[in-house]
Amino acid sequence: MVKRVIKMMYKEVRGLHQAAYVLALFAFGSQLLALVRDRMLAHQFGAGIELDIYYAAFRIPDLLYVLFASTLSVYVLIPFVVSRITASDSSQAKLVLGQVFSLFLIFYTILAGLVWVLAPYIVPVVFPGMLEQVPEITAVLRVLLLQPLLLGVSSLFGVITQIGHRFVLYAISPLIYNLGIILGIIFLYPVIGVSGIAWGVVFGALGHMLVQLPLVRQSDLSFGVVTNFDWLLIGSILKVSIPRALTLAMHQIVLLILVGIASLMTVGSVAVFQFAYNLQSVPLAIIGASYSIAAFPLLADLYAQKKMDAFRIHIVTALRHIIFWSVPVIGLIIVLRAQMVRVVLGSGAFDWGDTRLTAAVLALLCISLFAQAVNLLLVRVFYAGGYTKIPFLVTLFGSISAVGLTYSLYAWYVASPEAHTAIGVLMRTNAVAGSEVLTIAAAYSVAIILQVCVLMIVAARTFSFDTAWIPLHAFRSVLAAVVGGFCAYAALNFFIFGIDEETFIGIFLQGFMGALAGILGVILTYYVVRSPELSEVFKSFKGRLFKTEVVVSQDDVL
Repeated sequence: MVKRVIKMMYKEVRGLHQAAYVLALFAFGSQLLALVRDRMLAHQFGAGIELDIYYAAFRIPDLLYVLFASTLSVYVLIPFVVSRITASDSSQAKLVLGQVFSLFLIFYTILAGLVWVLAPYIVPVVFPGMLEQVPEITAVLRVLLLQPLLLGVSSLFGVITQIGHRFVLYAISPLIYNLGIILGIIFLYPVIGVSGIAWGVVFGALGHMLVQLPLVRQSDLSFGVVTNFDWLLIGSILKVSIPRALTLAMHQIVLLILVGIASLMTVGSVAVFQFAYNLQSVPLAIIGASYSIAAFPLLADLYAQKKMDAFRIHIVTALRHIIFWSVPVIGLIIVLRAQMVRVVLGSGAFDWGDTRLTAAVLALLCISLFAQAVNLLLVRVFYAGGYTKIPFLVTLFGSISAVGLTYSLYAWYVASPEAHTAIGVLMRTNAVAGSEVLTIAAAYSVAIILQVCVLMIVAARTFSFDTAWIPLHAFRSVLAAVVGGFCAYAALNFFIFGIDEETFIGIFLQGFMGALAGILGVILTYYVVRSPELSEVFKSFKGRLFKTEVVVSQDDVL
């Protein structure tokens, strides 16, 4: 049994759809663990100050990870590494990884040390609504500074994993990461409090790295610390990676600012926003991240070989399938949002008011789900083509829009009693304290949709790929979303009879039957309108998804 599991982990998976479905399967498993993690946190704390502290402390380490580990990203390094691999020699490619690894250790250690020392002065500025919690946030933040270091090294390991098309192994890492956090909640929190959860994060990040270590050690690209640097090479990497790092950092800066604004709102607003953001990240990881990760190595290879027709075909194929999946999911989430939140989070200290507010924030965030998924792909398309400044400039526009819209909507909400009533009626949050957090979700969604519209226009002009298919494809997807949502809504109202809505099983069954009816409605709609993507999906599942050849034997790994 153990050997069979190891064989599956080290399978080589090729083909866009096959790789995407493998990544999606494990992303689903990882996200299930993430939901278990969030349910445990919600049960223990509810939407209260403890989780506000925990989620606030996460923001600065995540920003550091993006700023530094973006240089180690597979999307930056794969082109540099692959171009230096020959049939008989991988030493130059190995040297690239060694130099980047060594510089990362040096500079991240210095910056993390400075943040560790200055944390008591940084936290009050970033989170002005949580001045009384500065010591607790500082303590948790200092522990979490180890996470970017471990995940950064894991990203370097991921370069070797993806070059070898070991997508199963690459996709297992997030499972280990979430498992570490869960173990921290169970075993460490009762002993040392919220800092115990942070140590769980660190152990999860360590597992994220170590699970890839056996493959890395036996690879010809296995690297270590070096003392001599090719500064011309480093300069070339930084020329590509710095715009990417700034692009990703802007997203983290936006989240940091949004959490800072939430800290000024009702206690628990940070936790509500983060819970809803995590929930909408489940379909985003399964759909958007899976396709974009699977597509990137192939797109980079096609662009390097100047096979532009094939390059454009794969862009359009990935875009079609992302929209095919994500738009109907939006309809289902909007209809089933209350059941989703109650099943995943609704226990213990997480009360009905928390549920209603989180469900409303989730509905607003998921409106932009298709845009977030498309954004993940298009950014990687630009990286595959060596364009890093364009995503940076477009993301800068989106970030400024998100922050500006958030401040504007929040100011309008505070100044206008009519806004309270209008939002309460529209989102079903009447008489729920803390509904001002809805302004953050609404602003975020509007900004990301605007950003993706601009990015799509620029990408189509830059790479000259076809966009004439978009209106008809969008119509099919929206129609499927509407029909699926209607079927789900009808099922919810039908299965309300005889179901105890006060129990986990009752809510789960109601949501499950609603989701099943909605999915059937989506499939039927796609079948009636003759969606070509539906046929492609069935063909892919009929293929040899899990019958690919094992290229690394278990004896080499153990």
